Order: sequence, then C-alpha cells, then structure tokens
Amino acid sequence: MPHLSQPLSKAMLTRFSKLGQKKYRDQEGLFIAEGLRTVRELIDSLPEPEMLVALIFDEGAYESMRWFSGFRGKIFRADRDAFARLAQTTNSQGVLGVFKKQVAERFVPGTRSLIVALDDVQDPGNVGTIIRTAAWFGADAVICGEGTADLYNAKAVRSSAGSIYAVRYHPVKDLAAELERLQGEGFMVAAASLDGQDYRSYGQWPERRILVIGNEANGIGQPVLDLADRLVLIPHAGERPNVESLNASVSAAILLAGLSFV
Repeated sequence: MPHLSQPLSKAMLTRFSKLGQKKYRDQEGLFIAEGLRTVRELIDSLPEPEMLVALIFDEGAYESMRWFSGFRGKIFRADRDAFARLAQTTNSQGVLGVFKKQVAERFVPGTRSLIVALDDVQDPGNVGTIIRTAAWFGADAVICGEGTADLYNAKAVRSSAGSIYAVRYHPVKDLAAELERLQGEGFMVAAASLDGQDYRSYGQWPERRILVIGNEANGIGQPVLDLADRLVLIPHAGERPNVESLNASVSAAILLAGLSFV
C-alpha cells in the first residue's frame, strides 16, 4: 500500500530524533513509542485522534503491515539508517509512533479515588510497569515526585505496554506538599515501608486513598514518611526473608491489589 505512505523528510527526522532526550520531549510535548504491540495499544487508547502525530515504518517492515490504513497523512517510510536514528530500543520491530504527551494537570477526584505516588523511583522500567498496573487496578492518577524517571523515556514507554493514556500522569516538584494538599481533601496516605504494618491487617480503608512507592534502594524519603497516615508492609514467608526486598513494581502490584476497589 505504498500510496498511503510518504518518505520521512530530513526536517522530521531531525526533529523526531531529538525526542530521545527529555528536554526535547518536554519542549515538543511529544514522545516516541516503539514496537507493534505498544504502538497499537496506544493508538487504541488515544484520548483524541490528533494525539498521534506520525507512524514511521522501516521500509523493510512497511509492506507486512495492514492495520494502519485509517491514518492517511500520518504514515511515513524511513530507510534503515534514518529509522536507526529514531529507534531507542533494540527491538522496535520496524515500527514506531510519535505521540503527544498527556497534558499534566490536576484532576478532580471522585468520592472514591485511588492514587499512586512515586517517590524517587529511578528505574524507567519500574515506572512504566507501575503505570500499567495502576491502570489495571483502576487508579485515577499516578503522581511522580522529583527524581522519578520520566514516563516518556523509551524504556518506561515500552514497559507501560501502551497504557500511558489509561491513567492520568501528574509530575510534581514537591511530592510531600502535594500529598499534604490531598490529605486536606480527605485522602489517606499509605506508604510502603519495611517498618510498616501488614497491609492486610487493616480492616477498613477510607474511600480516598493514596499508595506511595519509594526509591528502589532507599525507600520513601523522610518528608513523605513523616506525613503518611499508615506505613504498610508486605509480609514475607518464614522467620527471615531469603531476599532483601521486593522489586518496586512488584511491591506496587501486590499493594494495589489490596488497596484497590476491585
């Protein structure tokens, strides 16, 4: 279907190749997603059609694709060298999409609301996986404090597996201040901590709840711990654990299963 596509221009190549850097993603309000599954899931969950800016195919992969015919005017072919300049992962499958980022804005929570907050979670793979898990359990938003990896990093986008538009993303400069503000709106803050109490031991949870997940090595920072209403712990088997701790995204999944409204 060559008539549906057009060659990627040098200007577009130059513009899009810069999106590997956060400062340019922030300036442009764009990000790149790679891989057939991730791109298709993002397209299926687009809030608005214009959130898709471009579909770019490696010339070798273009002819095997048959699902993109509804995006006339946004489909581009790139030779292998040009495509390699755009790809940020080793398994892009010859297809990538350029999408508009969510508009970061505060949301109006309902009577029942679940929020996930990330305090200095530095691994983009963890961030992307937590975003997808939060979407699965019906979280309203994910709040990211300073130091947390950018959701639009290539690894985070891939780990989110197309779920970026499924939950609100709200980066903040001062996570503790934002959590304190939400406490004023009736939210209970539960912070994951090895010094906490078994999350299953709480009989009742307020209708408005926030789960905080901390840094992979150091946990949650003291300013957030100081304001938390509850410190929650995932218990281990036996008298002593066989490992030091759980992965941040695994911890988030277990605790979200316990705190969600499912």
